[in-house]
Amino acid sequence: MSASSLRMLSKTKQTARIVIVGAGSAGIAAATRLLEQGFRNVLLLEAEDRIGGRVHTIPFADNVVDLGAQWCHGEQGNVVYQKVMDQKLLDVTEPHHENFKCVRSNGEVLPETIADQLKKIAFDSIPERQTNLGAYEGSLGDYLNMKYWQEVAKLPPIDRNIAEEFLEVFHKFEASVEAADHLYEVSGRGHLEYWLCDGELLLNWRDKGYKQFLRVLMKVKDDQPEDLGVLKGHVLLNKRIAEINWQGVDELTVRCWNGEIITADHVICTVSLGVLKEQHKQLFVPALPAPKVRAIDGLKLGTVDKFFLEFAAPPLPEDWPGFNCLWLQEDLEELRDSELFWLESVFGFYPVSHQPRILQGWIIGANARHMETLTEEKVLKGLLWLFHKFLPFNVPQPKRFLRTQWHANPNFRGSYTFRSTYTEELRTGAWDLESPLLDVGGRPRLQFAGEATHKHYYSTVHGAVETGWREAERLNFYYRQRMSQL
Repeated sequence: MSASSLRMLSKTKQTARIVIVGAGSAGIAAATRLLEQGFRNVLLLEAEDRIGGRVHTIPFADNVVDLGAQWCHGEQGNVVYQKVMDQKLLDVTEPHHENFKCVRSNGEVLPETIADQLKKIAFDSIPERQTNLGAYEGSLGDYLNMKYWQEVAKLPPIDRNIAEEFLEVFHKFEASVEAADHLYEVSGRGHLEYWLCDGELLLNWRDKGYKQFLRVLMKVKDDQPEDLGVLKGHVLLNKRIAEINWQGVDELTVRCWNGEIITADHVICTVSLGVLKEQHKQLFVPALPAPKVRAIDGLKLGTVDKFFLEFAAPPLPEDWPGFNCLWLQEDLEELRDSELFWLESVFGFYPVSHQPRILQGWIIGANARHMETLTEEKVLKGLLWLFHKFLPFNVPQPKRFLRTQWHANPNFRGSYTFRSTYTEELRTGAWDLESPLLDVGGRPRLQFAGEATHKHYYSTVHGAVETGWREAERLNFYYRQRMSQL
């Protein structure tokens, strides 16, 4: 037996060196669980100057806003909810995303009777409410169109242009849920693999933001909110990774961009799918196996960005619970020929819970990626033009404006994951991405976690957390089994 093999056999929970790449939800979940299980040498390497990954809570207006993950989605089966359910951290979000006004680009507000009928048809067309999608081979967009027009035909006559305008804005809304550029790239059948947790689907974090959940995981004391709790001494910030060398049977080496080399017995990689897509060819030595590369290629991480506008007073009338933008065809054609073309993918604005002076907007896809390249001044100017065109009242100049740039950031390259029609063509999925790379003795050398590696809760924080716990348990099981064999 080689000396390196003997060294590995002598490793225990107390001496095994575990490096976790990425201090987002999955990385923090893995690290805290490993420490709970008795591992001592756990190190988190984070490229950003903060922890949290796509959970990014910052001070804004009256308290905080979430630039990334914003809501706890569901209760039953949701590990985030179950972790905090007794701590009074969550609150039910007002039904802004259901009761919004529908405004056309000529300033006309759709009558509630028509808007409510179209909303019900559209929401009922979403596949998780359908039982006959299992054998459907088309896109989510094609399926939604088919169901929508079938139901519209049963209504009293509605202006076809209005029905088309509403369907178009609903496509954008649903594409923001998926993080797709458009619904024609989302797998209809694969969409059923996503599991909704029963219960309230939009639970907000009151005035604390989603970072409060990470504080709970890290056991941070209430009077020390910026402390790292149990992870103190286990996190290195500003450590962008250049290479993970998992060659051979001995230790792995992780090389940072500044040249620093860190050795490990196990590496858990939690970087986003966007980073894997961009960097996997140079990041991993040797190259990753074909099934894993196929999963990286086949799954998709889209772009969803937010706008936050702070006003001196609530900007919308009391009877306006937010609004969606319905474009008339002639106005849309004119917009597409202008430098404001990107506004086509801005679909709606809504109030923010516990932040009465804020208006939050959403943009998706390729136009979101273009928006990220513009100055904040140009973006704000475009949004104010949009307000003036659509709204039958004046919106004042905001006191402060903020937009997100999830794709432009090289440490993320997008927002969250979905299963595309290309995923189905390649017959791949999260199961190939999560699969650990083992040595000949069955030791997990290189492991993968993060929302993209969850078969059913991809795109969510609770999915990311479960994958971090999954990989921690994989190591715990390996060492427990080793000890039982000695």
